[in-house]
Amino acid sequence: MTADKKTALVVCPGRGTYNKPELGSISSNIGDNNQLSANILQEIDGIRDELGLPTVTELDQAPLFKTSLHQKPENAAALIYAGGYLDYLAIDREQYDVVGITGNSMGWYTAMACAGCWDVDTSTRLVTNMAQLTAGGEGAQFIYPMVDNEWRPSTELKAAIDGQLARFPGDLMMSIQYGGYAVLAGSTEACNAAVAALPRVDERFPMVLPGHAAFHTHFMHAASEQALSLWPAAAFKAPQTTLVDGRGHLWSPHVVDSKALQHYTLGHQVTQTYDFSRAIQVAVKELAPDTIILLGPGAGLGGAVAQALIDIRWQGLASKSDFVARQQSDTPYVLAMGLHEQRALVTG
Repeated sequence: MTADKKTALVVCPGRGTYNKPELGSISSNIGDNNQLSANILQEIDGIRDELGLPTVTELDQAPLFKTSLHQKPENAAALIYAGGYLDYLAIDREQYDVVGITGNSMGWYTAMACAGCWDVDTSTRLVTNMAQLTAGGEGAQFIYPMVDNEWRPSTELKAAIDGQLARFPGDLMMSIQYGGYAVLAGSTEACNAAVAALPRVDERFPMVLPGHAAFHTHFMHAASEQALSLWPAAAFKAPQTTLVDGRGHLWSPHVVDSKALQHYTLGHQVTQTYDFSRAIQVAVKELAPDTIILLGPGAGLGGAVAQALIDIRWQGLASKSDFVARQQSDTPYVLAMGLHEQRALVTG
């Protein structure tokens, strides 16, 4: 690494990040002069066509955003994976040395692709397949804050969440630790009851996530078993860059137990809590990146990443105001490729 390069932690977004404002973003980001990305997208499109599904290009260039089409699980997953992976390829390696990759929930699959654990054919098929398998699962998922307006931990809100988890043991679980938010999941009955009981916050929360099943809980056991039977350990290669998973575990580059990576990705990661906060916190402590790059589509990861950093007072960050001030300085710590002005800093 040359002295003027910055080290970077790359973070891949999860479900729900390709929405109406992102329509057309994948094609426009490739532009006219990125032949590698254009070739990769063409390969992804060919595999989707072979599977009898709409191509990413067709979906991204549709004249209108249609929830029934674009947020259909196997389509949304393909858009999020393709958008993230192509963003990863667009990072200017003359400026940034990527020292680690992590992701939120479905973003783990994108992280695996970016790290070279799968080729384009495998990752495209697996992402689509996992979306189909988990979409058929039962239950629901909703989100609720654990922080105040300055993104500092709230004991009252945390107690309210803990109360609902205790009220429905085995039927309501922590699905994702997402920065300052708890994503809870479980049976439809338990979720509905918890949503009705939790105090309203900012007229938005608790927020039910439409079309989401009880991801990252035991309700996904059948999907996990099917996936393990369909995708053998031989399909999993060693990462080329350090991976940080949803437990905060580091997978070192060039050396891997393929069976362990298979069982984490298709087993634990599917049926157990995904601790995105811990992934970010471990990554910055262990890898000490100069900057954090958030892949698209969308730019929704920024708040959760900031909240995870505030929770450990990383680089003196203690509140939302601190983070905003840092971002408005000459040296923003987090760069989101879903924001045009920050994307320009990443792609050169």
